[in-house]
Amino acid sequence: MTLRPYRPEDCPALAHLFYETVHTVNAAHYSPAQLDAWAPACGPDLAAWDESFRAHLTLVAELDGKLAGFGDIDTACGYLDRLYVHKDFQGRGVATALCGALEQAAAGPVTTHASVTARPFFARRGYRVLRAQQVERRGVRLANYAMEKSADL
Repeated sequence: MTLRPYRPEDCPALAHLFYETVHTVNAAHYSPAQLDAWAPACGPDLAAWDESFRAHLTLVAELDGKLAGFGDIDTACGYLDRLYVHKDFQGRGVATALCGALEQAAAGPVTTHASVTARPFFARRGYRVLRAQQVERRGVRLANYAMEKSADL
C-alpha cells in the first residue's frame, strides 16, 4: 500500500469513492433516504471539496495500483474530517494506515464525527465517545458520534 499526498486531479475519483462507499458499506446502518442525504447521486461540490482537501492534510491510499481510500485532517485543531475506504478494499488495513498517518500529523488530541458504521473502528484505535448526536443533511437526520482520541494514546 502506498500513501501519498492529495492532488487536485484526485478530486473527482475521491468523490466517486465517497459515494460508492457510503451507499454500500454504510447501508447496514442507515436507510436509503439517509444514504442519499449523506451522499447524493449529484455528488459533492468538487470545488469546495478540493479547497477543503488543500486546506487540510489529505492523504490518498493506493493498493495494487488502484485508489483504495482517502482521509483528511485539519492539523491545526486535530479534526479528522473524512476517512473513506473503497468498498472493494475493506478489511485490508487501508483505514488503519490512513488514520495512523493523519493522527501522527496532529499536534494534540484528534476529534472526529464517526458514523454508526465507523464507531467500532475508532473505538479500537482508542477514541472515546464524547456524545451521540443527530445531524441533519438535506432535511434528513442521521446518527453519528463525536469522538476524541487523546494525544498520548
